Amino acid sequence: MKYAVIGAGSWGTAVATLLAPNVPTTIWARRDKIAQGIDKKHRNKAYLKGFDLPDELRATSDLYEAVEDADVIVMGVPSHGYRDVLQRASGHIPSQTPIISLTKGIEAGTLMRMTEVTVDVLPDHDPDVIGVLTGPNLAREIMNGQPAATVIAVPDPDVGEAVQRIIANPSFRVYTNPDVVGSEVAGAVKNVMAIAAGMAAGKGYGDNTLATLVTRALVEVARLGVAMGGDVRTFSGLAGIGDLVATCNSSQSRNHQVGYGLGQGRDLDDIIDDMNMVAEGVKSTSGVLALANKYEVELPIAEKVGEVLYDRRDVGEALHELMTREPGSEFG
Repeated sequence: MKYAVIGAGSWGTAVATLLAPNVPTTIWARRDKIAQGIDKKHRNKAYLKGFDLPDELRATSDLYEAVEDADVIVMGVPSHGYRDVLQRASGHIPSQTPIISLTKGIEAGTLMRMTEVTVDVLPDHDPDVIGVLTGPNLAREIMNGQPAATVIAVPDPDVGEAVQRIIANPSFRVYTNPDVVGSEVAGAVKNVMAIAAGMAAGKGYGDNTLATLVTRALVEVARLGVAMGGDVRTFSGLAGIGDLVATCNSSQSRNHQVGYGLGQGRDLDDIIDDMNMVAEGVKSTSGVLALANKYEVELPIAEKVGEVLYDRRDVGEALHELMTREPGSEFG
């Protein structure tokens, strides 16, 4: 068996680190300097500074070399570059090769989830072997060996169980789940909610506010996910509440960092310029809102995040409007 991890950001590198001791693994980095650092020095200074990577992990900046003869392909490319990278590799991917996405986003314009983009780019590919790995997985904590868990959602149970066995270790527990739609929607929408949580933290609000926001955010995540065909049980699991709690509470989350800066009154462009990595929620919020409109689902928290991001609304005003909405039933 050979695994290819496409994308050498923090989470792609962390997943490759989990895989490499168990199966021959090659990671593809867009920049040759990063690939050389991983391959020769076993370090990724750009995205995971301070961590030693497995000696067994190979790296390349040649996309075709990475995917050639790969038995499983793991896509860790941000949503805005996912289609382009997959198209470039498409001629070297057999139709039965499992493709697992790590990307928690919505493609701008098409409003596709990443598994849908995969099917669109590879129309002859077996859709049952296309899935997603998602959950409360902050890369630096995984690299430190702290106990954590994740979900592999893929229609073919044999593929899910095979990936489960390969990537799991005593500090990283892996569960299977057939609900690809729900798992992907949860991952995309929670990034929007993490921006909202960061805004609240940046304004100096405390635990009551955060608990309220996360609880109502879960309602919005599940509301859209179920409308799009997801299983309601997914949202009470690792892909749903698990990922939401981790991302909304953690300063390690890029989306939380964006929200925190906005809450402190910083300009969005300045915040993004200071970041080395992509905050998917900034790009995905518009897609999430478009999907909510398409499926006629109300997402008040997401709407206010969109107003702050795109209309430069004041964070305090947006939060005030959320709190003064017409009262209603909790289960309405």
